[in-house]
Amino acid sequence: MELNENARIDTSQVDDRRGSGGGGGLGGIPIPIGGGRGGLVGIIVAVLVALVGGGFGLNAATNGGGGEQGDNTSLEQKCSADDALQQLDCRNTLYVNSIQAYWRTALPEAFGEQYRPSRTVFFSQGVNTACGQADSGVGPFYCPADDLVYIDLTFYRVLAEQLGASGEFAQPYVLAHEYGHHVQDLLGTEAQMRRQQQRDPDNANALSVKLELQADCYAGAWAKNATGTADESGQKIFTSITEQDIAQAIDAAEKIGDDAISERANRPVNPEEFTHGSSAQRKEWFTRGYSTGDPKSCDTFGGAL
Repeated sequence: MELNENARIDTSQVDDRRGSGGGGGLGGIPIPIGGGRGGLVGIIVAVLVALVGGGFGLNAATNGGGGEQGDNTSLEQKCSADDALQQLDCRNTLYVNSIQAYWRTALPEAFGEQYRPSRTVFFSQGVNTACGQADSGVGPFYCPADDLVYIDLTFYRVLAEQLGASGEFAQPYVLAHEYGHHVQDLLGTEAQMRRQQQRDPDNANALSVKLELQADCYAGAWAKNATGTADESGQKIFTSITEQDIAQAIDAAEKIGDDAISERANRPVNPEEFTHGSSAQRKEWFTRGYSTGDPKSCDTFGGAL
């Protein structure tokens, strides 16, 4: 993977709330924390990280805080410097730029709907959202109540050191998955799925898996088209993406499969308890999106919502 050093990093697509506090807790769910910044250690990480990509690890019905505003001054300065692409937060901002540039074209082409941008919130340790309070242990997530993606960037250290997904392209995969949830929100897929869960609670987990696998597929469709994305001036954002990069994304998807999480935690693997999909399923649907490059190929629900 090679990013274009001439591409402009649009920091307006990010809300930098790092260092702003934001509180902890998660909708009444206890989150065991240990260690330093980023917090989670050992097998606790492996269990909680099952929420990654869920986008809905928070209870959207809590309607907790939210409305915080970050200060992008430092990020803007850093991302306009000559070494911007060496900085984790600037690279991730550029990944967000690419993902949203893709969907601005792909959503109307594939589904006849206009794309409404969403910002990504960078936070540290804890954050208030319209879905309630969250701390870093929940992993990256999308909150449909405020249409924002949230991530503590130290999660990538957890992904690499605790789960073994150390490839650089794992990072844009994670973000592309979360923006897949934003697309589902825009299309009404998420709301329809929640209503179906209420009507058919026995299949709530299976419906959740379908939502997650579709977001993986959408991430794959972005990855296939990422080298065609450009900044506002027309500069390409990626100059190359290799098969090795795609393998890194697939590796990350497999490492956060429900079965892989259970095995790492020395817990029985029970498919009925899956909420995100097995490693094989996550690989399958990301690969489907990547091989076709078409988000219309990502109908995990089989048209039955």
